[in-house]
Amino acid sequence: MKLSDFDFHLPEDRIATRPASPRSSARLLLAQGDSIRDLHVSDLTELLQPGDRLVLNDTRVIPARLSGWRHRNSAQGPVAAAIEATLLDPQSDGCWSALIKPLKKVKPGEEIVFSDDLSATLDRVAEGQAYLRFNLMGEDFDRALEQAGAMPLPPYIAAKRAADEQDKIDYQTVWARHAGAVAAPTASLHFDDALLEALTARGVDFTHVTLHVGAGTFLPVKVEDVTTHKMHAEWGRVSAQAAAEIAATKAAGGRIIPVGTTALRLIESAARSGEIRAWEGETDIFIYPGFQFHATDALMTNFHLPKSTLLMLVSALMGQDRVRRIYDHAIAREYRFFSYGDASLLIP
Repeated sequence: MKLSDFDFHLPEDRIATRPASPRSSARLLLAQGDSIRDLHVSDLTELLQPGDRLVLNDTRVIPARLSGWRHRNSAQGPVAAAIEATLLDPQSDGCWSALIKPLKKVKPGEEIVFSDDLSATLDRVAEGQAYLRFNLMGEDFDRALEQAGAMPLPPYIAAKRAADEQDKIDYQTVWARHAGAVAAPTASLHFDDALLEALTARGVDFTHVTLHVGAGTFLPVKVEDVTTHKMHAEWGRVSAQAAAEIAATKAAGGRIIPVGTTALRLIESAARSGEIRAWEGETDIFIYPGFQFHATDALMTNFHLPKSTLLMLVSALMGQDRVRRIYDHAIAREYRFFSYGDASLLIP
């Protein structure tokens, strides 16, 4: 299975830099079997059936992109260097792993000041990553980060524009609860309160799980034989209640439909034995054609990058030839792509 099998040409102007407003007005491509229909996310109230269950990732994106200054005394007097930091993961020793630019401008033990309230000391550097120890912890840290930080927009959006205050709303789901992600579960960004209420009235059920999406979701696949690719690990949890809800829906004949690839990867991690069970830990599950699904019946997701592991995942669910037709259709009909783009509902 070659990396080139998952390549396609995407015109640059199809990359969305702002989401649809209102959220549920985004376009929705329905691929069911071999048929394709052009709809809108608001049409989910007609497409989903009573007894279906949507699985929602309730991770909360932190404003992980920070701008600060490193100050130092030199022979010529005080000097300062502008430092950009993107937080990645909290560590067991209290530090945060981070990407720092330019890393060579900071030495271990030096302080970076991000705001009047928030600063960090470079604890160490390992394998190109910095480890920062902040001056605050807990809720004090969360409040200071909320004020000082910007949303960590995906590279393909950040290359076109800087993050702003609107992104703190747009790049967060309406049900975000547990802070820890540095990328949003973007298919979930299409839901607003009105749509959730309408789906509830329709008889659709909801289950919340948590997967803290990491920056590794944007890492490119660099091997030609995709089966040898090593996936990044992300922390997730499927509670006993969530597992019981999913199992009960399947037993009753309802469909399990994760909203987003993150929710899908998590419930399939919890169902590797063949049955969904409570689960917590780091998952590096890699889903590509040939994978056997145990929990998922359909998937709502956005349109993904060429040669990405997420395109491989949807190909595993729908089949490579069918996904090529879906993506050809989406490009021809001018769907908006990637994190702020339009959505698809994929039903094998």
